[in-house]
Formats: sequence, structure tokens, C-alpha cells
Amino acid sequence: MEAVESKILTSPQGSIQTKHLSIKESLERIKESQQQGNLEDLPREGFSIEHVKMFWKQYAYQVKENGLETFYNALIKRDPILISEEVLGIVVDNQVQMDYIQAELIGFIEFMRKSLQNFQVDIQISMSTEPEKETKFLTGKDKFNALARKNPNLHTLKNLFNLDIEY
Repeated sequence: MEAVESKILTSPQGSIQTKHLSIKESLERIKESQQQGNLEDLPREGFSIEHVKMFWKQYAYQVKENGLETFYNALIKRDPILISEEVLGIVVDNQVQMDYIQAELIGFIEFMRKSLQNFQVDIQISMSTEPEKETKFLTGKDKFNALARKNPNLHTLKNLFNLDIEY
């Protein structure tokens, strides 16, 4: 039988600059360097707030069709805010909406970047500081009066068709 020579390493070969190795950190560094190189090559066109509003609403209707009603309501309730040249803002009412949107934000940012042809666009979420006004209607007449304040033509229709709103 032939003798198999085996080399036994008695001391470390080479040196490491850190005390520990982290695969996660190494992958993150590689990913960041690739993204930085890629971001410079991607389009960075200017856009107007009208374009932002159009794509914003388009995405809102897409998420509504996918069953994300909370996200849809947050997007539709207020118009987007242009914080800086490439940073958009969304204002939410409470922490629940903020947490819910935060989970879905990456897809929303990607959609807006592709739609606006600007891959530097970012979206920031902030919470509203003004208290939410709740309107509670006690009767049908209260509801009618509230709607009539928004659209006075309702009085004309009520009188024209001789409608009774007291029920």
C-alpha cells in the first residue's frame, strides 16, 4: 500500500483584517458597490408634480385591485409632497398606516422610479400632526345638510323631485 502524504497546517496561512468574518457584511458590500455602479448608468430625468400625481394615483388603483385597501386609502387621501428635487413625501394619519406602508414601500418606490424615468427618486413617510376630523351623522337630515354644503345643487334636486329626506 502506498503511503499518502498529508500536510498538516500548524499555523494560520494569511491574515484577516477584522476579528471576525461576516458573510452578510461581505454580501452587503458587494451589493452596494454594484448598486452604486448601476445607479450612475440608470436614467435620471426631471419630472413635474403633475406626473408624480398621475403615477401616484395609478399605483394606488393597482394596490386597491390587489386588496391593499389601507395602502390605497393612504395614497388617495392626500396628494404627494415634493420634499426636494428627487424626494417625494407621503403623509399618513397614524402609526398603523405608517407600518403598513413601510412594508410595501420598496415596490412603490420601484414603480415610481420606472414610471418617472428617474432612478434616484425616493419616498419618505411622515405622520400628520393635525388631528383627524370625524364627521358623525345622527340622522338622514344631518347627512343631507352636510352633502348639500359641498354641493348646493342637492337642494334644487330635492325641491324639483319633491323628495323627503326625513326618515
